[in-house]
Amino acid sequence: MKCNIDAQGARIRLVYGIMALLTAAMLTGLEVWAQVWWLWLVIAVAAAAGAFALFEARKRWCALRAMGLKTPL
Repeated sequence: MKCNIDAQGARIRLVYGIMALLTAAMLTGLEVWAQVWWLWLVIAVAAAAGAFALFEARKRWCALRAMGLKTPL
């Protein structure tokens, strides 16, 4: 994996990853109260997206750029 984003792109992905993981944590608290089955799917997607964004920020690598798509950051 070769670095393909700059410091600003890594910072944006770091913030996005932290926000997604915090959202997953808050939704977990809501699930305990609401007890609807489909909310676990939403929590899993938010947690996976957050973890992947943190991975991208740490490695300074963007999956979309690696596939040839241009991203603004």
